[in-house]
Formats: sequence, C-alpha cells, structure tokens
Amino acid sequence: MQYRLRSVAIAAVLVLSSGANAQPSQLSDAQVREQLVQESIAAYQATGHPCACPDDLARNGFCCGGRSAYSRPGGATPLCYPNDVSDEIVRQWRRTHNR
Repeated sequence: MQYRLRSVAIAAVLVLSSGANAQPSQLSDAQVREQLVQESIAAYQATGHPCACPDDLARNGFCCGGRSAYSRPGGATPLCYPNDVSDEIVRQWRRTHNR
C-alpha cells in the first residue's frame, strides 16, 4: 500500500513538473532531484496542509517534525529529500521531458 501511494505521488510530481524552464538534458541528476522535491512539497502544501516535511514550519511557527506527512505512515508521501528520489524516478522524469 505504501509503495502504491508513493507511486501515485511520484506520478503527480512528474506531471506537475512538465513546465520546467531549463531543457531536461541540461539539468544534472542532482538538479532534477531538487526540482522534484520542490514540486512535491509545493503540491502537498497546495492542499492546504503546511507540514509536508519534518523541517517545514506548522501554522503555529514550530517545526513540523514527527507531525509531517513524510513522518506519518499510511498517508501522503511527499518527496522531502534528494535521497527520496531514486535513479529510476530521475530516468522516468527524463523520458517524460525529453520530447
């Protein structure tokens, strides 16, 4: 179940990232990972929830920490760190954007 939710989140990020400014072939893997993380966090926060990742700030100004979606099992699985973006996700992104 967790894998399926992550797959759905990744697919959403791949679709959302179709408006990238730089040419996909010009971006390094690290830059692609960073872009996917930023877009994943933005997509989660667009739902009205501020705590996508542990380092985000809640509405009360405190760090989200263990209250973040990233830290809670069974819910949304935003990509919060470059290590969350596998080589396969980068390859999928490049296939999607090298048209």
